[in-house]
This record gives sequence, structure tokens and C-alpha cells, in this order.
Amino acid sequence: MKPITSPHISAELRRRVNAAKNVLVLTGAGVSAESGVPTFRGGGNSARWKGLPFDVISSGAMLERNLPAVWEWFDYRRDVLRALEPNAAHHAIASWQERFAGLTLVTQNVDGLHQRAGSRNVVELHGSAWRARCTVCRFVHEITRDGARPEACDDCGDTLRPDVVLFGEMLPPGAIEFALERAARCELCFVIGTSGLVYPAASLPEVAKSAGAFVCEVNPERTPLSNLCDEVITGKAGDVLSVL
Repeated sequence: MKPITSPHISAELRRRVNAAKNVLVLTGAGVSAESGVPTFRGGGNSARWKGLPFDVISSGAMLERNLPAVWEWFDYRRDVLRALEPNAAHHAIASWQERFAGLTLVTQNVDGLHQRAGSRNVVELHGSAWRARCTVCRFVHEITRDGARPEACDDCGDTLRPDVVLFGEMLPPGAIEFALERAARCELCFVIGTSGLVYPAASLPEVAKSAGAFVCEVNPERTPLSNLCDEVITGKAGDVLSVL
């Protein structure tokens, strides 16, 4: 399929948008990159932390070996996020809650920008940098934008860790199962700003397509999912979704 090379929306996609009731949206790092959130996979200075590749400092193995170093890394990431705001894509997706009777927003991002834009009931496949979780009782603690990170579990007093899925760890119980069930029921599926390389998230548009949904990809460049999609819109998410 030849991709659309500008934020032009086809008549077929507009028709699908106007008719759809159940819509699944999968977002990845590209959406938040437009707010200034480092993508890490893109390379450059952000790909390393104090000499360690980000996929090492963000790993389950490092958590076992050096929890304070992992916290230092996530404390730094939250400090970066504090200065950033949701962009046009976040706001457009939040507005779809009033547009579609059944909207399911699934994100691979941990920055909380969808919620700050007003999105509710976000399925966070990889957790959130704004939460801590007890390593023993699994009690979850919120970390406010202007507050300090809790040092120990309020419930049992034990050690806390970032409530984020690290490299080598399993996804949160129930999250991907819920997302897959919604993907199988949607009529329209948007894949926005994701590389299409990370599974099981990348299986969501595949499931939607197999179930008969119209799948649209929005990304600055083609991905391994592009050939699967019914429509590929090449451009920034904020520009494309604002037109839509």
C-alpha cells in the first residue's frame, strides 16, 4: 500500500470514523515525543544513563542488583516529565471519549500525559512512572507531580519499586488480556506513534484486523505494521489527529 504523505484524511477513513462506535487506539513513544519526552530507542544522548544503555538501567536484572540506581533513573525521568505538557495528539484522543460510544485507549507510554490531557480509564501496558509499588504486598502508591517519592510502603513498610514494566518482566496481570478482548471487538483501530516492534502490544492491531476492523497507522515513518494497515498516514500525530 502506498502511504499518504501528508496529514490528509481519506474519504474512507472519514466514513469509518463517522460510523464507528467501538474504537481502539494504541499509542507509543512517538506520541509523547511531540511533547519533548525522550524516546530512548531513537539513540543519541538519551539512550544511555551514566554509561549504561537505557534497556540495562530499566531492566528487571538491574532492579534485583541495584534498586537505588533504578530509582535514580526514574526520578530523573519524572523530573524531565514535570516540565512537559500534553500535545495536540493527547488532547485530540481525549476528546474522542465524547465522540465514540466505546473508546479503548491502550498506551505503551509511562509518562501519564494521556491522563493529564483528560483521558480516562487508560490501559497502561507498561505501567506508570508516577506510581511506586511495594515489592512485597504490591500496594500501589501514587507520586504527585509536586510531591516527593515515598520511601517505603505505607501499608506494610517494605521496599518500593517503580510501578513500571522493566525489560525482562511480564506485563501487568489482566492488562493485555483486556486490551486484546477490546481489539477483537473494535470496528476501527488507530496505531499511533509506535514502532510496531514491541510485543505483545504490536499484536493488538493484528487482532483487530483479523476481527474485521479498519486499521489506520499514524507515524512519521513506516513500521513493520504498515503493510497490515488499511490506511497509513505519514506525519506527526498532533498534525494528523487535529485534521481528523
